[in-house]
Amino acid sequence: MIYFLALLPATALTIAGYIVLFLSARAEGSLRTFGRYLGFWAFTLAGLVILGAIFAAAHGGHRGCPYGMHAMHDGMYCPSSDGARPQGWMGPPPAGRPGERSAAPAAPPESAKPL
Repeated sequence: MIYFLALLPATALTIAGYIVLFLSARAEGSLRTFGRYLGFWAFTLAGLVILGAIFAAAHGGHRGCPYGMHAMHDGMYCPSSDGARPQGWMGPPPAGRPGERSAAPAAPPESAKPL
């Protein structure tokens, strides 16, 4: 419902565009051309404000998370209470008990050993 507030600037831009077009019709030369472009630009901005409000309403208020990626952030920033790694975009938790690490560290590859 708050997206109805977008009607206020859109209405103001529409009125301003109409006034500019009306005044440019009475002008001459380059001022008339400039006024015509300025009026159409105000109408374009009013349309973009309305389209932006429709777009924002259609996406349900998921700010900052385009394409439905808000579910990914839930797993990253809200770990479970038992210390296990959450199952999300990072993949399933490792085998074993939650929070348990392997006893032996992995050996470095052959190419990383000094000569």
